[in-house]
Amino acid sequence: MPELPEVETTLRGISNGILHKKIKSFDCRDRSLRWPIPKNMSSFLKNENFESAYRRGKYIILNLANKKGSVLIHLGMSGKLRISPNLKQPVKHEHWDINFADGWTLRYTDIRKFGALLKTKQDPANHVLIKNLGPEPLGNGFNGEYLFKKSRKRTLPIKNFIMDSKIVVGVGNIYANEALFMAGIRPTRKSGSISRAKYDLLSRSIVMTLKEAIEAGGTTLRDYTNAKEAPGYFKKELKVYDRAGEPCLTCGKALKEIRQSNRQTVYCTNCQS
Repeated sequence: MPELPEVETTLRGISNGILHKKIKSFDCRDRSLRWPIPKNMSSFLKNENFESAYRRGKYIILNLANKKGSVLIHLGMSGKLRISPNLKQPVKHEHWDINFADGWTLRYTDIRKFGALLKTKQDPANHVLIKNLGPEPLGNGFNGEYLFKKSRKRTLPIKNFIMDSKIVVGVGNIYANEALFMAGIRPTRKSGSISRAKYDLLSRSIVMTLKEAIEAGGTTLRDYTNAKEAPGYFKKELKVYDRAGEPCLTCGKALKEIRQSNRQTVYCTNCQS
C-alpha cells in the first residue's frame, strides 16, 4: 500500500502539471472504486482549475479556485497517478482521467480498485474521512510528549498504536517497523508501558524515517511507481522490514518475523526491548 512517503512523492510529482490550468474534461471509465465516483464529477470539474494541492494523511486534496470545492484522492492498495501531455490510449485498470486545456492529463490506475476519488463543496478538513485524523508526523503538533499522553493506560501494542490514524497519520507498516527499530523498541510492547524518554526517541525516529523515505522517493517493494513512473529507492535503506531471517545490521543476530493485525512485523530480539 502506498504510505505517507509514497503519497507525498506522488503529490510533489503531479502538482506542477495540474495547478492553475483550465480543466477541459473528466473521463470516467469505471466508477466502482472503494466508494463510487460521483456521477456529476465531470460537471463539477469542467472549466475549473486547481489552485492548490496538499496531503492530509494518505489523502491528496486538490482545491478548486474561488473556493468552489475540493477533490479528495486516495491511492488505496495499489493506486497510481501519472501526469503527462502524451499518455497513450487508456487500457484496463486505468479508471479515470482529468484532462487539461493545455493537453496534459492526470490519469489514475488502480488494479485492486481500493482507491477513491471524491468531491466536496465544504472545507475538506470537515470531511467525514478527514476530520477525525490525528496530527501529521511531520507537523508541529507531533512529538514524544503527545505520544506519551495519548498512550497512558493503553494496552495496544506500540506498533499498532503508532499505525492508528486517529493517533498519528501516515505511519504505515513499513515505516512503523523501521522507526521502532531505530528507537530500539520491540513492536509487541504495550504502548502504555513505554516511558516519556522512549516516546521522545520514537517520535524523532518516525520523523527521520519518513523524511529519509520521502527523499528517496518512497519504497517500491512490488509495483509502486511515482507520477513519472519511477520506483522509490528507500527499499535499499530498509533495516528490518522484508528482511526476516537476515542478520541485524547492528548486532548480526537473525531478524525475527511475526504477524500483528495480519501484517508483517520484523524486528531484532537483541536490539529492541
